[in-house]
Amino acid sequence: ADGYYQYQMDECVYSTSDYSDMVYLRSLSFNKDVDVQLNSTVGKFVGLTEFGVKQAEYFNKNQALVQGMKASVDTACRPNAQNSDSSVRDKT
Repeated sequence: ADGYYQYQMDECVYSTSDYSDMVYLRSLSFNKDVDVQLNSTVGKFVGLTEFGVKQAEYFNKNQALVQGMKASVDTACRPNAQNSDSSVRDKT
């Protein structure tokens, strides 16, 4: 089908049971190419394409947005990981 495909993916990535290495990632894509990504460890949006560089510059000017995204590791990732991990561990 002809048309455009735009999407956002939010991920919480970790490998330790105490979540000390947890990272929040937000990726904005257009037609299967990731244009811009926020990594909570890096602490800012990074453009991965020519258009993504412009988006990253725009997003990074909004410090409230950047701080809120960085905080997502504590406000969204850890609580959800704790809930899902405990439900899996309780079943064994």
